[in-house]
Amino acid sequence: MKLYFMALLPDPGIQAEVTRFKQAAQEHFGSSQALKSPAHITLIPPFRTDRTDFAALQTVAMAQNPFMVQLRHFDRFDNRVIFVDVVPASALLACQTRLADFCASQFAITPDSRPFHPHMTVAFKDLRQAIFPDAWAYFSAQSYERTFTARGITLLVHTGQQWQVDQTFAFSAVDTD
Repeated sequence: MKLYFMALLPDPGIQAEVTRFKQAAQEHFGSSQALKSPAHITLIPPFRTDRTDFAALQTVAMAQNPFMVQLRHFDRFDNRVIFVDVVPASALLACQTRLADFCASQFAITPDSRPFHPHMTVAFKDLRQAIFPDAWAYFSAQSYERTFTARGITLLVHTGQQWQVDQTFAFSAVDTD
Protein backbone atom coordinates (compact mmCIF):
# COMPACT_ATOMS: atom_id res chain seq x y z
CA MET A 1 0.00 0.00 0.00
CA LYS A 2 1.25 3.42 -0.90
CA LEU A 3 0.98 6.53 1.26
CA TYR A 4 -0.65 9.62 -0.32
CA PHE A 5 -2.05 13.00 0.62
CA MET A 6 -3.85 15.79 -1.27
CA ALA A 7 -2.87 19.44 -1.17
CA LEU A 8 -2.81 22.86 -2.74
CA LEU A 9 0.62 23.90 -3.98
CA PRO A 10 1.45 27.58 -4.32
CA ASP A 11 3.19 29.06 -7.34
CA PRO A 12 6.95 28.36 -7.70
CA GLY A 13 8.01 31.72 -6.22
CA ILE A 14 6.11 31.14 -2.99
CA GLN A 15 7.25 27.50 -2.94
CA ALA A 16 10.85 28.75 -3.00
CA GLU A 17 10.21 31.32 -0.24
CA VAL A 18 8.56 28.80 2.08
CA THR A 19 11.33 26.29 1.34
CA ARG A 20 13.82 28.93 2.50
CA PHE A 21 11.89 29.17 5.79
CA LYS A 22 12.14 25.38 6.12
CA GLN A 23 15.88 25.59 5.42
CA ALA A 24 16.23 28.26 8.11
CA ALA A 25 14.44 25.92 10.54
CA GLN A 26 16.98 23.23 9.68
CA GLU A 27 20.04 25.48 9.82
CA HIS A 28 19.16 27.39 13.00
CA PHE A 29 17.05 24.90 14.95
CA GLY A 30 17.87 21.42 13.61
CA SER A 31 14.37 20.76 12.25
CA SER A 32 14.52 19.25 8.76
CA GLN A 33 11.40 17.05 8.51
CA ALA A 34 9.38 19.77 6.73
CA LEU A 35 11.91 19.68 3.89
CA LYS A 36 10.67 16.20 2.94
CA SER A 37 7.68 17.68 1.11
CA PRO A 38 7.12 20.62 -1.20
CA ALA A 39 5.53 23.70 0.37
CA HIS A 40 1.81 22.97 0.45
CA ILE A 41 -1.54 23.33 2.21
CA THR A 42 -2.85 19.89 3.15
CA LEU A 43 -6.45 19.29 2.08
CA ILE A 44 -6.63 15.53 2.79
CA PRO A 45 -4.04 14.22 5.28
CA PRO A 46 -1.92 11.14 4.57
CA PHE A 47 -3.80 7.93 3.82
CA ARG A 48 -2.76 4.45 2.66
CA THR A 49 -4.31 2.72 -0.32
CA ASP A 50 -3.62 0.14 -3.01
CA ARG A 51 -5.46 2.39 -5.47
CA THR A 52 -3.35 3.68 -8.34
CA ASP A 53 -6.10 5.37 -10.38
CA PHE A 54 -7.23 8.70 -8.99
CA ALA A 55 -8.68 10.02 -12.27
CA ALA A 56 -12.05 10.56 -10.55
CA LEU A 57 -10.44 13.50 -8.75
CA GLN A 58 -10.70 15.40 -12.01
CA THR A 59 -14.48 15.44 -11.50
CA VAL A 60 -14.27 17.32 -8.21
CA ALA A 61 -11.46 19.55 -9.50
CA MET A 62 -13.45 20.59 -12.59
CA ALA A 63 -16.34 21.63 -10.33
CA GLN A 64 -14.02 24.05 -8.52
CA ASN A 65 -13.09 27.49 -9.82
CA PRO A 66 -9.58 28.77 -9.07
CA PHE A 67 -9.53 30.95 -5.95
CA MET A 68 -7.20 33.24 -4.07
CA VAL A 69 -5.24 32.01 -1.05
CA GLN A 70 -3.76 34.49 1.37
CA LEU A 71 -0.71 33.68 3.50
CA ARG A 72 -0.22 35.88 6.53
CA HIS A 73 2.70 35.71 8.97
CA PHE A 74 3.54 32.69 11.14
CA ASP A 75 1.64 30.77 13.77
CA ARG A 76 2.05 27.58 15.75
CA PHE A 77 0.28 24.53 17.09
CA ASP A 78 1.19 24.42 20.78
CA ASN A 79 4.93 23.96 21.20
CA ARG A 80 5.37 21.46 18.41
CA VAL A 81 4.67 22.96 14.96
CA ILE A 82 5.56 26.30 13.36
CA PHE A 83 3.87 27.26 10.11
CA VAL A 84 3.06 30.00 7.64
CA ASP A 85 -0.53 30.87 8.47
CA VAL A 86 -3.23 30.72 5.81
CA VAL A 87 -6.28 32.95 6.03
CA PRO A 88 -9.24 30.51 6.11
CA ALA A 89 -11.29 32.10 3.31
CA SER A 90 -14.68 30.66 2.41
CA ALA A 91 -13.55 29.38 -1.03
CA LEU A 92 -10.68 27.43 0.55
CA LEU A 93 -12.87 25.96 3.28
CA ALA A 94 -15.57 24.99 0.77
CA CYS A 95 -12.98 23.36 -1.52
CA GLN A 96 -11.60 21.27 1.34
CA THR A 97 -15.07 20.22 2.48
CA ARG A 98 -16.14 19.18 -1.05
CA LEU A 99 -12.91 17.24 -1.53
CA ALA A 100 -13.21 15.49 1.84
CA ASP A 101 -16.81 14.49 1.10
CA PHE A 102 -15.84 13.28 -2.38
CA CYS A 103 -12.89 11.26 -1.06
CA ALA A 104 -15.05 9.67 1.64
CA SER A 105 -17.71 8.58 -0.85
CA GLN A 106 -15.53 7.69 -3.86
CA PHE A 107 -12.31 6.42 -2.26
CA ALA A 108 -13.48 5.39 1.24
CA ILE A 109 -10.95 7.77 2.82
CA THR A 110 -11.98 8.37 6.41
CA PRO A 111 -12.42 12.10 7.06
CA ASP A 112 -9.88 13.71 9.38
CA SER A 113 -11.28 14.01 12.90
CA ARG A 114 -9.41 17.29 13.48
CA PRO A 115 -10.90 20.56 12.27
CA PHE A 116 -9.39 21.90 9.04
CA HIS A 117 -6.78 24.56 9.85
CA PRO A 118 -5.03 25.54 6.62
CA HIS A 119 -1.30 26.17 7.02
CA MET A 120 2.11 25.61 5.41
CA THR A 121 4.43 23.77 7.82
CA VAL A 122 7.91 25.16 8.38
CA ALA A 123 9.09 23.06 11.36
CA PHE A 124 7.54 20.08 13.17
CA LYS A 125 8.27 16.45 14.21
CA ASP A 126 12.00 16.91 14.90
CA LEU A 127 11.76 20.41 16.41
CA ARG A 128 12.92 19.71 19.97
CA GLN A 129 10.83 21.12 22.82
CA ALA A 130 13.90 22.79 24.36
CA ILE A 131 14.56 24.65 21.08
CA PHE A 132 10.95 25.56 20.33
CA PRO A 133 10.90 28.92 22.19
CA ASP A 134 13.94 30.15 20.23
CA ALA A 135 12.49 28.92 16.94
CA TRP A 136 9.14 30.55 17.68
CA ALA A 137 10.84 33.83 18.62
CA TYR A 138 12.75 33.74 15.31
CA PHE A 139 9.75 33.08 13.06
CA SER A 140 7.13 35.12 14.95
CA ALA A 141 9.34 38.22 14.62
CA GLN A 142 9.18 37.97 10.81
CA SER A 143 6.51 39.50 8.63
CA TYR A 144 5.35 37.44 5.67
CA GLU A 145 2.34 38.12 3.46
CA ARG A 146 1.68 36.65 0.04
CA THR A 147 -1.29 35.75 -2.12
CA PHE A 148 -1.55 33.08 -4.80
CA THR A 149 -4.25 31.56 -6.96
CA ALA A 150 -5.07 27.94 -6.18
CA ARG A 151 -5.40 26.24 -9.56
CA GLY A 152 -5.71 22.54 -8.77
CA ILE A 153 -5.60 19.65 -6.34
CA THR A 154 -2.21 17.96 -6.13
CA LEU A 155 -1.88 14.30 -5.17
CA LEU A 156 1.44 13.56 -3.48
CA VAL A 157 2.94 10.12 -2.90
CA HIS A 158 5.56 9.06 -0.37
CA THR A 159 8.66 7.47 -1.90
CA GLY A 160 9.85 5.95 1.37
CA GLN A 161 12.14 8.94 1.90
CA GLN A 162 10.10 12.00 0.94
CA TRP A 163 6.89 13.25 -0.62
CA GLN A 164 6.73 13.93 -4.34
CA VAL A 165 4.03 15.16 -6.69
CA ASP A 166 2.18 12.25 -8.27
CA GLN A 167 -0.31 14.26 -10.32
CA THR A 168 -2.29 17.50 -10.32
CA PHE A 169 -5.97 17.87 -11.17
CA ALA A 170 -6.67 21.35 -12.55
CA PHE A 171 -9.63 23.41 -11.44
CA SER A 172 -12.08 24.56 -14.09
CA ALA A 173 -10.90 27.02 -16.71
CA VAL A 174 -12.81 29.92 -15.13
CA ASP A 175 -10.13 31.98 -13.39
CA THR A 176 -10.34 34.69 -10.73
CA ASP A 177 -7.35 36.65 -12.09
